[in-house]
Formats: sequence, C-alpha cells, structure tokens
Amino acid sequence: MKVTVCIGSSCHLKGSRQVVEQLKELIASKQLQDQVDLSGTFCMGNCEHGVSASLDGENHSLTPDNTRDFFERQILAKLAVND
Repeated sequence: MKVTVCIGSSCHLKGSRQVVEQLKELIASKQLQDQVDLSGTFCMGNCEHGVSASLDGENHSLTPDNTRDFFERQILAKLAVND
C-alpha cells in the first residue's frame, strides 16, 4: 500500500509535517512498515483542500486533526488490521 503526502509550500503551511509524523507513528505502532510505503512529494495540485495525500492513487485531504481517523478508516480497514 502506498501513501503519499504533499510536502509542498501550501500543504506545509496547513500541517503536512504533523500529518507525516502522525502517520509514521501510527504505522510503527501497528508494525506495518513492511505493508505501508509512506512517502512525501511536492505539489499534488490540490492546494485548496488541506494537506493533499493519496492512498494507492486515491486522493484525500488531511489535517493534523483527521489523520488518525484517515489511518483507521482507510489504511487499517484496507489492510483488515484488528486492534
């Protein structure tokens, strides 16, 4: 599974660093480093919608406040990971 987070100027100002750090911590807490490829990229062309991210090519808009929910509803659900 590939997760890409925009780290361009606009998304950086909207919290992309916090989003990336949260995702890194969440992935590590579930020991999913071998299943989730987290990377950053510059402008994804979706600047007006918060921090741009893609999950296996599907676009999402994240904030530091909704990152955990995204992780649980999108990443864990697709991997069918149980607590």
